[in-house]
Amino acid sequence: MQELAGLTALIIEPHAGMRASIHNMLSSSGMTRIEYAASASSAIRPLKGKAFDLVVCEYDLGEGQDGQQLLEDLRHNKLIPPSTVFIMVTAERNHEKVVSAAELMLNDYVLKPFTAEMLLERIAKAIDKRDALTPIHQMIDHGGLNEAIEACEVGEHTHPRHQADFMRLRAEVHMMLGELDEAEALYSELFAKRSIAWARLGLATTLFMQNRLAEAEDMLQTLVDEKRQFLEAYDWLARTQEAMGRMRQAQQTLENAVHRSPYALQRLRRLGCVALETGDTDTAHRVFQQVVAKARFSEFREPEDHVRLVETSIGKGELKLVTSAIRELAKSLANVRKTPACRALATAMLHKHNGDTEQAIEELEAAIAACREPIGMSNDTKITLARNCLQSGLEQGAVEVMTAVVGNASNSTAVSRAMHVFREAGRDDLAKRVARESKSQVVDLVAAGAEKARLGDYHGAVALMSEAAAKLPENPQVVFNAAVAVLKCLDSTGWDAQLGELARDYIANARRLDPRNPRLSLLTSMYRDILKKYEITRAYKLIPRVPPAESVSWSA
Repeated sequence: MQELAGLTALIIEPHAGMRASIHNMLSSSGMTRIEYAASASSAIRPLKGKAFDLVVCEYDLGEGQDGQQLLEDLRHNKLIPPSTVFIMVTAERNHEKVVSAAELMLNDYVLKPFTAEMLLERIAKAIDKRDALTPIHQMIDHGGLNEAIEACEVGEHTHPRHQADFMRLRAEVHMMLGELDEAEALYSELFAKRSIAWARLGLATTLFMQNRLAEAEDMLQTLVDEKRQFLEAYDWLARTQEAMGRMRQAQQTLENAVHRSPYALQRLRRLGCVALETGDTDTAHRVFQQVVAKARFSEFREPEDHVRLVETSIGKGELKLVTSAIRELAKSLANVRKTPACRALATAMLHKHNGDTEQAIEELEAAIAACREPIGMSNDTKITLARNCLQSGLEQGAVEVMTAVVGNASNSTAVSRAMHVFREAGRDDLAKRVARESKSQVVDLVAAGAEKARLGDYHGAVALMSEAAAKLPENPQVVFNAAVAVLKCLDSTGWDAQLGELARDYIANARRLDPRNPRLSLLTSMYRDILKKYEITRAYKLIPRVPPAESVSWSA
């Protein structure tokens, strides 16, 4: 096992004896750069600081988060890259807990007791697969999408044991490029050859992204009927049902998934939000109590969970829970940027319930003011704020908040759901005003950024469009133009590593939001040509591109 020598490892294990045992097992394979963490919270700092080749994590980490909750945080907050092999070790044989942990893209799950030979064999297999795919991920990360597709095709032949993985990755890259027909064909071929569940899921996602929602729903429903433990399929089925406006069916789908895997926090949170939208306060209240309790030890606690718990607790008449939730917001989450807005909204709802109209209005105005900054408040919570503003007579505040919501909506379905706030209040006039003002806001932002770039103020254009993208991170047009601003700045003023990372992030988000945009390939080509221009090399060789990239321009 000396082929593992030179790898870096992090052992997350609360018991010193077990840490020593795993250390000895890893050392026997030639690993020398091994670090330790005794809890989930103490693991965050080293994982933020650098990327490890291997993480070996105990499921039961004692008081605080368990291994599965830690891994969900790491995945959701992108603290571990695809190149990190994550192995969970545990004596836990509870079926629900095993299923919940396994769905978070573990490389392996090793049950105690285990031998050094068993652990090292699992690690070696995972590392072998990682090493085969890592050059492709590097190409993707740094703009070489067409090269990544070619490399995947080569890998299918040179690494036949990983053929399905290369085909899957090739399909994912086609989806990044908006080439959904090619991705659909690949997933269909994979499923026909191997009848792999994730291939059918990939096929369904291509249908979803082509807005073929009924076909996607049928395929996903069949998948969850046949593979009842394939939890990601439930998530996509619920997402498809939401896109079709079938919120009660989406809620039932999420409830079925939670029943099978009750420990996944992000899914629980989504279930609570959907239950609120369907008017099922009982379910929403029960779920957000669980969410707040499960997230209590997380380094990434979400203040908006407390707002929703306050909302449902008021509906249930549990005022003691309301006051404790508001108190915890102010005390335990004071360092989170969105906390002042969340605390003000939660307090306003309590004042309104108690009949303290003036104090409620004062708190709502404070929440509105806080939301003018890019604090990362979700559209769902902003809609709650707007609804409370309307109910309290703050029409201008509701319009201001909803203008930001509609401007940040990723598609027409999201816009329609947001506008329901005005329809249910009988204020179609305000809905029309918001639609007009949100469109004007986006057009003005893009025009201002383009003008700064035209005048040679490339850094000013980046600052303006980055601020716009922070405020409207789900608006495809804004994110696309933020990418344009950064790319033009790099091309005109020279290479800057931070701007290079920012460009990569904006391009990835633009693909996520609008995968069929035909101009996405221009962004990718321009980024790739900038890397070549400044001789920014990576761990793979760029293949010469013919013909040269077409110039990318601002999209109004």
